Amino acid sequence: MKKFAALARVSSREQEREGFSLDIQVDALKRYAEQHEGVICRMFRIAETASKSEERKTFRELIAYAKKHCFELDGLLVYKVDRAARNLFDFVEIERLESEYDVPFICVSQPTENNPAGRMMRRTLANMASFYTEQQSLDVREGLNRRVREGWFVGKAPYGYRNIRKDGRGIVEIDPESGDNVRRMFRLFAFEPLTLDALVERLHEEGRIFRPSTPRFPRSSVHNILRDRAYIGELEYKGNWYPGRHEPLVDRATWDRVQGLLGGHIYQSHEMTYAGQRMICGHCGHPISGETKSKKTKAGMKQYNYYRCVYYNRGDHPRIRVREADLDAQVLAIFAKMRIDDEEVREWFRAVLRSQTKDSQDDARAQRAELARQESLLVAQQDKLLDLRLRDEIDQDAYAAKQTQLRDRLAAIKLQRDALDRSHDETADLASRVFELSQTLTEKWLTSDVFEKRRILEIVFLNCTLDDVTLCPTIRKPFDVLAEGLISKNSRGDRIRTCDLLVPNQAL
Repeated sequence: MKKFAALARVSSREQEREGFSLDIQVDALKRYAEQHEGVICRMFRIAETASKSEERKTFRELIAYAKKHCFELDGLLVYKVDRAARNLFDFVEIERLESEYDVPFICVSQPTENNPAGRMMRRTLANMASFYTEQQSLDVREGLNRRVREGWFVGKAPYGYRNIRKDGRGIVEIDPESGDNVRRMFRLFAFEPLTLDALVERLHEEGRIFRPSTPRFPRSSVHNILRDRAYIGELEYKGNWYPGRHEPLVDRATWDRVQGLLGGHIYQSHEMTYAGQRMICGHCGHPISGETKSKKTKAGMKQYNYYRCVYYNRGDHPRIRVREADLDAQVLAIFAKMRIDDEEVREWFRAVLRSQTKDSQDDARAQRAELARQESLLVAQQDKLLDLRLRDEIDQDAYAAKQTQLRDRLAAIKLQRDALDRSHDETADLASRVFELSQTLTEKWLTSDVFEKRRILEIVFLNCTLDDVTLCPTIRKPFDVLAEGLISKNSRGDRIRTCDLLVPNQAL
């Protein structure tokens, strides 16, 4: 009895157009084997749902199997030539099986002789299949590019929108329920003192549903939605953002405020306050990592967070782990040093701080002038970029990437100008507000979630080192002066060194 290997391949579009499926191919291949007194030893299938990597994996398995069992096989069966290979490189591999391993290539619905004329016919059919695949890919890319240029999403619309068909073409409109959820999400985060966790809780308390299958809003999804530029009327394609024709759900001012509040942080799903490159090891200088351990107590299983160097298990590195509670205690001790209980001293301290900020008014005016100059330059660059694109001196991808950068830089400058305008009358109180923050750090820390605690650490500490089990932070100005005490080695008599009280912008 003869033995065959067989390959069946189909895509959804081909199945719809040509009317045959994997089952039809498999039946035809089995019928051919039976008619020639043989059996199919191994059937390889590539379905319409397979990804490109899965297709390549199946094809490589077919070639490897045929080479390994070449002395046992009487042929490689396929339904048609274009079922065997969609490009000439794959077809060459199949021809090598016939010429070098003596495994005949048999197309059951396109029979050809194993002679020069038959091989020429198969190569012609393979060339046609390769041309069709390349042309189809080109047509699809052109269609997607055209859709992007027209301002429409190329796939499923993001949360808050829905895909519909109007006048025979697919467009996007706002989904009433989920769109309202997105608007509410941005408004709450932009104008109320909510963290991501608190925002999720508020949405849940208001009875809002993310999806029927997932009623509660996932924290990661909320973070991604707040970062998605689609809600200001743009669409993403190949890593670039283009102006869209869909209706924005969020105005640019609210969007910019949300991005500022998020602070450029990358979403982290873990609940580790001090992990994520926030501390380095005092022994080797590598980052401190966190881990969660569960312990059985009388009340049941309880979880504890520990911190250790990422090189904890290497060589002669000290095997030291520190509990999160111990680090919290050290942080609270630092905050306690900053607190001034005497109200008269606190008021005098506020007066000293305000006296150091008079010159900042002139600095703000100079910054506004510089921002106006930068804004005019960016507008000129936009005009020049458009001229280059109209003259076809740059391609669409380069134009879109640069245009997105310019739009973002203009939006950032506008946000900075607005911030300077708002802070014109507040500059004198800037240092005072930092001082007030220092006096309430303990209370804020005890009532904050993980995200808020990370933000407090960024405001107060420039960097942190874990020396054995001791937290050794470098404290930002003016918090460092408060932590040292009002009367320190840097003081002159009973006076504070006022130059040490200047508040850098990074502190806020």
